[in-house]
Amino acid sequence: MMFSSRRKPVLYFKEERRNESSQKVVHHEVKAECLPRRCSVWKLFALCLVLLSAPLLWLQLSCSGDGPAASPHHGRDAPQQPCRPESKAESAWGDETSWGPHALAVVVPFRERFEELMVFVPFMHTFLSQKKIRHKILIVNQADHYRFNRASLINVGYLESGNDTDYLAMHDVDLLPLNEALDYSFPAEGPFHVASPELHPIYHYKTYVGGILLLTKAHYQMCNGMSNRFWGWGREDDEFYRRLKKANLQLFRPSGITTGSETFLHLHDPGWRKRDQKRVASQKQEQFKVDPEGGLSNLRYQVESRQQLTIGGAPCTVINVKLECDLEQTPWCMFA
Repeated sequence: MMFSSRRKPVLYFKEERRNESSQKVVHHEVKAECLPRRCSVWKLFALCLVLLSAPLLWLQLSCSGDGPAASPHHGRDAPQQPCRPESKAESAWGDETSWGPHALAVVVPFRERFEELMVFVPFMHTFLSQKKIRHKILIVNQADHYRFNRASLINVGYLESGNDTDYLAMHDVDLLPLNEALDYSFPAEGPFHVASPELHPIYHYKTYVGGILLLTKAHYQMCNGMSNRFWGWGREDDEFYRRLKKANLQLFRPSGITTGSETFLHLHDPGWRKRDQKRVASQKQEQFKVDPEGGLSNLRYQVESRQQLTIGGAPCTVINVKLECDLEQTPWCMFA
């Protein structure tokens, strides 16, 4: 045979025409065996040129626009033609029809969790790509010397996510979805709590909305984002639950998931990753209060830098941010 195994995927893509060419080759081989010995060398040379030119002509037609039309589906499983490299848009999101019109901004509040980040970015990129969900992963890194403020970092992620996305995933870096049935699609009807209390490996109270929460940008704006008063670990999700309720937004959670506490992989090691649970000054009394005015409207921050990274072949954007603290309003942003 004249076709090497290295070209087999391309030839398999054109299987029907390949069979026709093979039949022609067999026909000419039989004809060549029947030639009398007095056949001239020039005739044999001409016959070899015909046999060699047939596959080359077909390859030229396949790479140009004159050959048979390629399949309209350019999903992840479609065979690729090596003579036509995929564009960046195709390799990232596929065609417009199969990937849908919406785009997700995965906002990850972050500080010094590099081991988790090395796992999170490639895992989530693969998980969302298999679901054909347009997405970009934003790592909002707190680069100041204040205590960690998860809510403010999510506010920053919302404001810095750009106009090419229309919904958010407020996503912890140490929580990975293991069940492929979990839905990350556009939550048009209302906020969708992926890491529901019935499925989260640790938190099971009814008003819990942390871990992984999806909502449209319009709904996030209706809530004025999250409160900026929560420095240190905890309570910002509980306050945001009240904001969702005040905005009359219906909260949705997964149904039909039977994997229970094994639905997610929790990467947190409490012995290694000590959480900042201290309550400084009047923070103990203030942590249970509703912040009626704070949020996107009073967020203050500076973007120090923005870096495009690739981790394990998966793209992400790291936004290094310095938050600002009003010491009169929230003196607990610093340790005593």
